[in-house]
Amino acid sequence: MTARTTTRPDRLRTDEAGRPEGAAAVVIGGGLAGITAALELADAGLRVTLVEGRPRLGGLAFSFNRGELTIDNGQHVYLRCCTAYQWFLDRVDALHLAPLQDRLDVPVLDVGHPSGRPRLGRLRRTALPVPLHLAASLATYPHLSLAERAGVGRAALALRGLDPLDPALDGVDFATWLRRRGQSARTVEALWDLVGVATLNATADRSSLGLAAMVFKTGLLSEPGAADIGWAHVPLGELHDTRARAALDAAGVRIALRTRASRISRGAGGGWHVDTEAGPSAAERLDAGIVVLAVPQRETHALLPEGALEDPDRLLGIGTAPILNLHVVYDRKVMRQPFLTALGSPVQWVFDRTDSSGLAALDGAGQYLAVSQSAAQDDIDRPVAELRERYLPELERLLPAARGAVVRDFFVTRERTATFAPTPGVGRLRPHAPTNAPGLYLAGAWTATGWPATMESAVRSGLNAAGAALSELGRPHRDPLWEAAV
Repeated sequence: MTARTTTRPDRLRTDEAGRPEGAAAVVIGGGLAGITAALELADAGLRVTLVEGRPRLGGLAFSFNRGELTIDNGQHVYLRCCTAYQWFLDRVDALHLAPLQDRLDVPVLDVGHPSGRPRLGRLRRTALPVPLHLAASLATYPHLSLAERAGVGRAALALRGLDPLDPALDGVDFATWLRRRGQSARTVEALWDLVGVATLNATADRSSLGLAAMVFKTGLLSEPGAADIGWAHVPLGELHDTRARAALDAAGVRIALRTRASRISRGAGGGWHVDTEAGPSAAERLDAGIVVLAVPQRETHALLPEGALEDPDRLLGIGTAPILNLHVVYDRKVMRQPFLTALGSPVQWVFDRTDSSGLAALDGAGQYLAVSQSAAQDDIDRPVAELRERYLPELERLLPAARGAVVRDFFVTRERTATFAPTPGVGRLRPHAPTNAPGLYLAGAWTATGWPATMESAVRSGLNAAGAALSELGRPHRDPLWEAAV
């Protein structure tokens, strides 16, 4: 193996406090966190290299080809309150490709009703102020009794009084808190977990009260439109790879794909050496004043230089949770809604991906549905044949038009470590962006953003890392989230 050392014309310098003053930065990881950090650092005038081991950008929110179709590895959505992700979409000129609903409207189909007949309810808002914006929807929500609906209102008012950043909330599970507020098992299933599993990737009993409070306060109890849902109407690869790469190129970022960082070490001048490998005979050493580690927690742990964190092993205590996606291509249209969610069935959320995958242009008669299953510990390792046998009849229960339809294709995508697990106590394990090593910063949805493991958290972490780096360098920079707020 022959190593090539990158020589930079501007030598790395440090100030009297030992802080790096070099104008070079290396970002390790090309997911949303890394892309965001690279864009912010480049926009501030630093010369940035982005290193990514995969042949594409986008991390765990990506697309791939299957025959003539373009498939997303999983269904990803965001909410109107996700201001960082909207900033990201705007920054890569893709905001118009992932529009938001005019108003929150979620069809909820219960196929487990004692009558044996499916019952359709809807969670939707009005233009009234919080909390009245959801009052009409809850008052007529058919999946809860009158007493259960009243109990939801009382629990929501109690949630409004919680501070999600209170460390005491981190150690309590959400289910215990809900039981103490009189929430029945049916209410948890038909409302709290309906939202919580999709956003937290965990059921209430496995979720930190702090993270749950953050989700419900921000999404449902802050602004009337905060929970309006947006999703990509094109393949995710168009947003997170193609357009992100174009934005990085325009910003002057050097992108090194199929390149893995193997070691980070201190340079003699106070900066950093990042050793990379792009194959058995393609090693390179990058010199930088700033390094942003934007990779998963275990990979971060393996790359951290000694002393960068007081207790680096706490990163290994941050667990992971899986997400399973089932992809079904029918020979005809079987669902009229763009998406729906289910009760009384193992099916969670179903999305119509006919247009975005390219199927509509190939075959106007067929329909492609993506079934998104969060907190999928029980199903993640089931064989495809077993999943097919389990879920196709469930889709027929939900969608009568699917009965008799021909299934042209059925396949599965699995992300076994899709998110960090939001278990009670995880908050104290999540590190902030700065480390004890000057010039070295952490990013990723699993870091201390205050958000669960969402695209929003990933982008916020990249902004946090870049902002901390630029502050340490004494470089003026603007906070895009603050600017959006004002």
